Amino acid sequence: MDTQSYKTVSLNAETVKKEWVVIDATDLILGRLASRIALVLRGKNKPGFTPHVDCGDNVIVVNAEKVRLLGKKMTDRVYTRYTGYPGGQRFTTPKEILATRPAELVRRAVKGMLPKTRLGDKILGNLYVYAGPEHPHQAQNPKPIKLNEI
Repeated sequence: MDTQSYKTVSLNAETVKKEWVVIDATDLILGRLASRIALVLRGKNKPGFTPHVDCGDNVIVVNAEKVRLLGKKMTDRVYTRYTGYPGGQRFTTPKEILATRPAELVRRAVKGMLPKTRLGDKILGNLYVYAGPEHPHQAQNPKPIKLNEI
């Protein structure tokens, strides 16, 4: 019997192999898309997943302006932020965000599904969201993946 098979292998920053992937968000549901993106960013789809290491891939999301929300979520969901000043509470809906900056809607959904730690902030830095079909990362040779292949 080979005793090597019983050893647990933990990855570290030097041994992680990061890849670049492209996801086309055309006609995909926002929450399902965001959960799959968070899974790839975190690295949970890899056999060597280590919870305390950034072992996920770099994800490029194109066509963020064509993402969908089901039901009345486009108008009924409300995002709240606070400016820091008295009376500075601001409210916005996904419809307003999609009209002005569609990449922010996808980024916000993915951010909510990542850890709320320094590692989560670092992982979010591996996400690149673009409203249209073009992106400036052709030099990295990203491979396209489909949502159901993850």
